[in-house]
Amino acid sequence: MNYHAIRAIYLFEMARTWRTLLQSIVSPVISTSLYFVVFGAAIGSRISEINGISYGAFIVPGLIMLSLLTQSISNASFGIYFPKFVGTIYELLSAPVSYLEIVISYVGAAASKSIILGLIILATASLFVPLQIQHPGWMLLFLVLTAVTFSLFGFIIGIWAGNFEQLQLVPMLIVTPLTFLGGSFYSIDMLPPLWRTVSLFNPVVYLVSGFRWSFFGVSDVNVGISLGMTLAFLAACLIAVWWIFRTGWRIKA
Repeated sequence: MNYHAIRAIYLFEMARTWRTLLQSIVSPVISTSLYFVVFGAAIGSRISEINGISYGAFIVPGLIMLSLLTQSISNASFGIYFPKFVGTIYELLSAPVSYLEIVISYVGAAASKSIILGLIILATASLFVPLQIQHPGWMLLFLVLTAVTFSLFGFIIGIWAGNFEQLQLVPMLIVTPLTFLGGSFYSIDMLPPLWRTVSLFNPVVYLVSGFRWSFFGVSDVNVGISLGMTLAFLAACLIAVWWIFRTGWRIKA
């Protein structure tokens, strides 16, 4: 394992975050705070509690998950797409760096950025509503697993994308709507039976539900199922990345 190469690529990607601090950290935090203020004020005044939890506190895990998913995909997809765009990826592929080391460094940097952002948003949310995390270990586990999984997913998108428009296509048209419809701002138990059944086909439901359970001990689906679905999606992304590097799809062409 070439740890020097991993460290070099990882630090390079992390340095890009500090150079664009306003876009990478400040902007998502402000956007999430606005979500919190608008939803907390507009809807919270009409919904006092959900499952015994104040609405303001109830939406915090969903807001964190919304930012975590979008930022993990964005960071990882842009991180690997830009070398493709400028042509430096061929220098990387010809260097004494294995495919595993490339994935670890790029995905590790993207996941690190997302985890830092998620913790900052959590600290910001605690300024608006009192929060008590019942299962902090599980909260960190879901946070890390989700960040790594969707950073891998973003890595795949970055390799697939042929232009900047395609780079934003999946996050904007698929991931963000699924997150809004995945119980981020409500419990799916509030839906009619038919739509609740339909919601169970949304993978984001399991991510949000498991993450919310780590905060309040309540969830829309069993926490074991949530963890299993997260691990299954992680395994699918790992298989996809392995296949991409094995075949050279969209890399060596």
